[in-house]
Amino acid sequence: MAFGAGKEHQDGHAGQIRGRQQEVACECWFTSTGRLIPLMLKLKDEDGMCRTVRPIMVHSAEKKMYAGTPFIEFDCEIVVREQRIRVWLIYYQSENRWVLNFR
Repeated sequence: MAFGAGKEHQDGHAGQIRGRQQEVACECWFTSTGRLIPLMLKLKDEDGMCRTVRPIMVHSAEKKMYAGTPFIEFDCEIVVREQRIRVWLIYYQSENRWVLNFR
């Protein structure tokens, strides 16, 4: 499943970003306790079309740090073109930016 060219990273120690990475827009919900819940994604496919992906099935979320940059890594499943795909959805807190890593 390709959604255009992304950054390639080598597998490494725990906390290192890995996989094919793509910038995405994410609609999310912040609970009254500060918990972050991703609801929907918007991303561009290989044809440049903007696709909406919902729902996002979050299996787990973990706060991490890599090279001094804090982020939250969500282990998720999304459905794209009727295919279930396991992905990491990553929120860079200091940059207020979302990326999607395909496994």
